[in-house]
Amino acid sequence: MMMTTQQSKRINTKEKYNRIARWYDLFEFMIELLAFAHWRKHLFKLIKGKEVLEVGVGTGKNLRYYPIDAKVTAIDFSEKMLKYAKQRAAKIGLDANLKNMDVQALQFESNSFPNIIATFVFCSVPDPVIGLKEIKRVSIPNGRLVLLEHVRPKNPWLGKLFDWFNPIAVKRTGVNINRDTAENIRKAGFEIELEKNLLGNVFKLFVARPRRLTKI
Repeated sequence: MMMTTQQSKRINTKEKYNRIARWYDLFEFMIELLAFAHWRKHLFKLIKGKEVLEVGVGTGKNLRYYPIDAKVTAIDFSEKMLKYAKQRAAKIGLDANLKNMDVQALQFESNSFPNIIATFVFCSVPDPVIGLKEIKRVSIPNGRLVLLEHVRPKNPWLGKLFDWFNPIAVKRTGVNINRDTAENIRKAGFEIELEKNLLGNVFKLFVARPRRLTKI
């Protein structure tokens, strides 16, 4: 049976993250120290209640920001990244349910989670709209999606530069640097309540809810 393009992209992305898992935190040490850690703290102020699904938990950088009594389910499709997340959860004493799973095919029942978060994930999901549609499916009708993302700059020249470098970034790291994440969120059936610039208009915080169907 021949592999589809999407299946190939998933496998290639997964392999890239398995390869860099050991060094991932070291690669991002400076930007984590200077910016990401502060933005993560701010994200958790927007979570209502204790039940959360985290998509793309990676090595578990967000885990220390959860309340110790939080009910956390967290997924990642890279087994090796997830291994480090489990070690981190055990170290801080957080009882998190960590699962190896692809956001494009979530193994949860529909209408399961009131809060869903992801930080710098949808730059690397092979088909971000499919992943976001899956998130919408497992979100309760009035659930909240909170994302930290980097996106394509709005400046025309800088945007073209990001487009030019994108194939190189994808080949080396699996990360796309030119995605229109706001549009992808809308395509997946969400309404954006907040789109906040964190650094220029490249790094952003999004808060969204499933779009309500209009009754005729």
